[in-house]
Amino acid sequence: MGKTYERIDGRLRAFIEAQPLFFTATAPLSGDGTVNLSPKGLTGSFAVIDELTVAYLDFAGSTAETIAHLRENGRITLMWCAFQGPPNIVRVHGRGEPVFRDDPRFKELLARFHGIDPTAHGLRAIIVVTAELVRDSCGYAVPFMTYDEDRDLHGKRFAREDDVSLSEYFTKKEHIATSLDGLPGLPLPLPPSAV
Repeated sequence: MGKTYERIDGRLRAFIEAQPLFFTATAPLSGDGTVNLSPKGLTGSFAVIDELTVAYLDFAGSTAETIAHLRENGRITLMWCAFQGPPNIVRVHGRGEPVFRDDPRFKELLARFHGIDPTAHGLRAIIVVTAELVRDSCGYAVPFMTYDEDRDLHGKRFAREDDVSLSEYFTKKEHIATSLDGLPGLPLPLPPSAV
């Protein structure tokens, strides 16, 4: 049976931090808007900031739906599944905010992420999520799967970009500055990197 938690600490925090993969879900306010669901990985790109706040690094990708939805309404759900060990699913429902590279908080937040070189991945923003509801459930139907290692393709692709070429890359993509539903996405051109 599912349980509600008042904070992200102890066993719950340890479980979240141990997972190599999590998912984010967001949606626009419009009833016919596109719901977005994204997998997130890469060791070191997620951090628990405090008992009610988590954050992850938002890297270069083909769209900016999460950023667009958060800019419009802030709603987000994060989910972790146990693919190894005892079955468990944890969801953090809350309010999210993209902290962009020119935000005064960016550098201090970035210092929370260890074990990853963000310059190799086209860092666009840091997504900060304040938990409003934290729940777990059994996960009995989640299959066992083995984590081998992170893929190195993302880093290889974006390590060759600098701030100027990365902005040019994003400008050429159809759904970076504007979401699938026409919402404002990633502000372009990118401000200079703080790293």
